[in-house]
Amino acid sequence: MNISVRSAARVAGAGLRALLVLTVVCGVIYPLVVTGLAQLAFHDKANGSEVKVDGKSVGSALLGQSYTLDKKDKDGNPLPDPKFFQPRPSAAGANTENTRYSLLVSGASNLAADSKVLLESVEKRRADVAAFNGVSPSAVPVDALTASASGVDPDISPAYARLQAARVAKANGLSAGAVERLVKDHTDGRQLGFMGEERVNVLKLNVALKELAASR
Repeated sequence: MNISVRSAARVAGAGLRALLVLTVVCGVIYPLVVTGLAQLAFHDKANGSEVKVDGKSVGSALLGQSYTLDKKDKDGNPLPDPKFFQPRPSAAGANTENTRYSLLVSGASNLAADSKVLLESVEKRRADVAAFNGVSPSAVPVDALTASASGVDPDISPAYARLQAARVAKANGLSAGAVERLVKDHTDGRQLGFMGEERVNVLKLNVALKELAASR
């Protein structure tokens, strides 16, 4: 009986020591090493790819956000600010007090391709984007009509950015050529030259736009 008790105590002690060692190694040392290496080798990415203006964080280059006025439309949705480039539509938070780009409920609408609701929303977006930018509905690119799977896509196509250039230039008192050059300078190519499509990061573009407008 005593042997069994001693064996059980020995096993329990060994288990406790293993728990303590693994807790220190996996719960303290490993996270500190990984965090340290990330800060040294990938400082910007490890800190969320923050974009800062005058030392203040204005968002992340990896997450889309809205650029709106304090006013709302008849449906309670915030009106887009004409002074800024607008991102893709977002279904994230679409059912939460008419907000968009909500990180708490990131996701897509999950509407099927033949959904009448989806088709109606696409046609409404086409008309709204065309009217807002003063262009023909046929000129509106597809990424201005459909939301991304995450609902927080930070990028738009160069075509959508160029479509907005004239409106943004007028609203900020800038020449169309200067804004178009800004779009060109902020157009990123395909990854490794062949993966994905050309894209424009909306937050970085708007930060550069604000700096350009302030310098005039």
